[in-house]
Amino acid sequence: MSAASSTNDDLARVLSGETGGQKWLKRGLIGAFILALCGGGLAWRSANRPPPPAKYVAAEVTKGDVTETVQATGTVQPILQVNVGAQVNGRVTKVPVDFNSIVKKGDVLAEIDPTIYGAQVSATQANISAQKAQLESANANTEASRLNFERVQKLFEQNLASKGELDAARGSYEVSKANASAAHANIGATQAQLTQSLTNVAFTKIYSPVDGIVITRGVDPGATVVASFQSPTLFVIAQDLRKMRVLADVDEADVGKIREQMQADAVVDAFPGETFRGVVTQVRFSPNSVQGVVTYSAIVEVDNPGEKLRPGMTSTITIRTREAKATLRVPNGALRFKPTPPKDDAPRGIASATAPSAVESTLPKGKGRVFVITDSTLGSEKAEPKMVNIGITDGLFTQLTDESLGAGTKLVTDENDETPEQKKQRGRKMF
Repeated sequence: MSAASSTNDDLARVLSGETGGQKWLKRGLIGAFILALCGGGLAWRSANRPPPPAKYVAAEVTKGDVTETVQATGTVQPILQVNVGAQVNGRVTKVPVDFNSIVKKGDVLAEIDPTIYGAQVSATQANISAQKAQLESANANTEASRLNFERVQKLFEQNLASKGELDAARGSYEVSKANASAAHANIGATQAQLTQSLTNVAFTKIYSPVDGIVITRGVDPGATVVASFQSPTLFVIAQDLRKMRVLADVDEADVGKIREQMQADAVVDAFPGETFRGVVTQVRFSPNSVQGVVTYSAIVEVDNPGEKLRPGMTSTITIRTREAKATLRVPNGALRFKPTPPKDDAPRGIASATAPSAVESTLPKGKGRVFVITDSTLGSEKAEPKMVNIGITDGLFTQLTDESLGAGTKLVTDENDETPEQKKQRGRKMF
């Protein structure tokens, strides 16, 4: 039994050693797997790390059209707008037209009761008839006085009449002639009154002075019209709505750019997205000053074939003052850009960017400064300042008048700063 027991103990020790070795082997394999997994993760993170953000916001030099414009606002008006009023007083009896009525020159717009003015005509005519009878009587008296004067004169020549009788006859004759002249003058004055009365009767009918359309009617039948020193406006007639004009207020800083016959575009809120073509016909010299702001009126004639534009609409006018076709152009942001001076411990990406003479100096007319990107490596871009010749601008782009920069050249328009928090987040990001 002792020999068998010894054999069993030896077998147990052998099996126990083999089990311990397998345990350590498994641990080693697990550790190696973990190390491989960590290494793969680090390698993946390194391979998929997001690139550093660009230091600058860049834009390219392009080729296209640049149009310099001046904008102004104004009111739409007809080319010819006539205010029609009344020249006599009275009660309106008829108004045969209404808003939007199309009228011809000479059409009756309204009628005023002519009774009073007709009575004045009749009275004046009767007065003229009476004065004509008085004139005939005065002429007869004059003739009689003339004959008497001639008879007395012959008697005086024959010494049959005295000097006093001759003078009396002459005086009577002269008075008769004066009375006849006065009667004739009274008839002329009364004829003038008759003409005025007939004119007033004619004024009781209000006629259209032009061909057009009634855009305002300010009177109804039964209303009383009182024509004083200023004739009341009863109707407003627009001659032709197919051609309108815009009375635009141009700022004094822009009025020097505007000339007659320049092309212009008009837009109104009533028809968004639709443009009406026009042309500048007049730039007035008279200033308009409102609360210290000085503007000048520019007249822009606009085509209105569909009669969509209506009097009184507010319109925005864009006048094309100068234009450059298919030219090199740079974004205005590139011309406005000024780099932030770097700190002493920061890398300098723009050559001589902090020099006052390079950035802060006043540029002469027709010159601009841009910063050309010479190294596009992300995170370490470099740019150099460059002076260029510039022309007109449309607010977004400015014309290059020389070929110092080619199309596609990258320019700095802004700096893209990264905060320390953004750097930490970018460093912690793994997936």
